[in-house]
Amino acid sequence: MRTILIVEDNPMNMELARDVLEASGHRVRGAASAGEALQVLQESLPDLILMDIQLPGLDGLELTRTLKQDPRTKEIIVVAMTAHAMRGDRERILEAGCSGYIAKPIDTRALSREVARLLPAVKAVAHAKQR
Repeated sequence: MRTILIVEDNPMNMELARDVLEASGHRVRGAASAGEALQVLQESLPDLILMDIQLPGLDGLELTRTLKQDPRTKEIIVVAMTAHAMRGDRERILEAGCSGYIAKPIDTRALSREVARLLPAVKAVAHAKQR
């Protein structure tokens, strides 16, 4: 069972993503802000983070940059969730350190596919850490 942290300030989006991921057999933790996410990450590290880009205070891209600079969290795969799929956004998201993105409103099938696509990478990272 993999653990996924959802960083999302919209309760409806949080509930939808949580339901989809739990139905797929994942353990889900949630955080409504960057500060809450950092607290959760102090307790335990997830296998994957779904990151809302527009968070109150520190935004999701800046939080992702922070995580990618920290040796403890830099290997965690981060997937952006955004309603902003405008020209140039994909590049900004990838440049910040995200491995991909999911457009909002959340398409439950797309969410499941993207997480399933990235889980083999999570397994490879976990295997490399054990060596």
